[in-house]
Amino acid sequence: MAEARLYFDWNAGAPMRKAARTRLVELLDRPGNGSSVHAEGRAARAVLEGARRSVARLCGAEAKGVTFCSGGTEGANTVLTPDWTLFGKPYRLDRLLVSAVEHPAVARGGRFPAERVEVVPVDGDGVVDLAFLERRLAELAAVGERALVSVMMANNETGVVEPVADVARLARVHGALVHSDVVQAAGKVPIDMEALGLDVVTLSAHKLGGGQGVGAIVRGRNGFAFPPLVTGGGQESWARAGTENVAAIAAFGVAADAALADLPAMAEVAARRDRIAAMIRDVAPDAVMFAEGAPRLSNTLCFAVPGVAAETAVIAFDLAGVALSSGSACSSGKVTASPVLTAMGIEPMLVKSGLRVSIGAETSDEEIDAFGLRARNVFAAMKKQHGTTAA
Repeated sequence: MAEARLYFDWNAGAPMRKAARTRLVELLDRPGNGSSVHAEGRAARAVLEGARRSVARLCGAEAKGVTFCSGGTEGANTVLTPDWTLFGKPYRLDRLLVSAVEHPAVARGGRFPAERVEVVPVDGDGVVDLAFLERRLAELAAVGERALVSVMMANNETGVVEPVADVARLARVHGALVHSDVVQAAGKVPIDMEALGLDVVTLSAHKLGGGQGVGAIVRGRNGFAFPPLVTGGGQESWARAGTENVAAIAAFGVAADAALADLPAMAEVAARRDRIAAMIRDVAPDAVMFAEGAPRLSNTLCFAVPGVAAETAVIAFDLAGVALSSGSACSSGKVTASPVLTAMGIEPMLVKSGLRVSIGAETSDEEIDAFGLRARNVFAAMKKQHGTTAA
């Protein structure tokens, strides 16, 4: 009998929660457009508003600030625009500052002209350089330019938790606004937009156990807004046109509630992550663990074994029944050198070997034991075939 596969790629997409799946299937049999005024439409609208409240609670925001969309990428492309408003009046932004380790959805600048997008460097652990950010914000303020700063709350590859509260504090001093991509952070660390000082965040359902193809933009309480990316009808209070996917959004709401309730359990996952790191060091003593000096998500481990190409390792682990990844999963299925590790100043040969293991609260000790055995076999075979230094 074939061994059970091990899914160690939760950051690419978490398994759908049973309660979210149940809610999704239940609503697939119900008719009703949330914009219709008849009973079926009103019922659909009530489902949408319930999910809106759930996502708002997850982010420490008000329900009226939540706009549903297709996911984190659409959310980022919507909010990264120079054309904001403040209580309905134009509030033009001149510059976009993004950290060097952002997801491609943010790194490409959204609706800002390319020449108006600047990169804020990070240190060797991938933590944003606050001193650089402060100097640049001061320079822009001195010449009368308004900036939007976008720094993710937690990195999808390394798990590094960025100091977004400090970013927001610096932004306030210099009249800048702040967006944070909380796609990886949601459900793993607490999010309180008001306490953190964030103007807007974006998140995605499938990272926290909802379905794929749905996400949200969540605005703070300060009156700032921005024009829709998808235009047409008046859905989502004119903030995002198109008939809402009621069943998927409802599942998102269920997943958001469950993720919020499960937050205390995520702290325990760090011990399992560290067990995996110890296992890798045992089978490959020269393995390099990235960002160990920085605060990290409890479920994420990014490492490299010198001489072991990431593409070869991902395939070898897959054949051994283990799903893990190299960098972001948003690269058309290609295994490419990580721009995140490159931005951290990691030497190119190690960058080419970068791998990511990401687990969840439901990952069992037995699965981790099985991973250790399979990792030993994979690295031993690769050493034999390619003469690497892996043990």
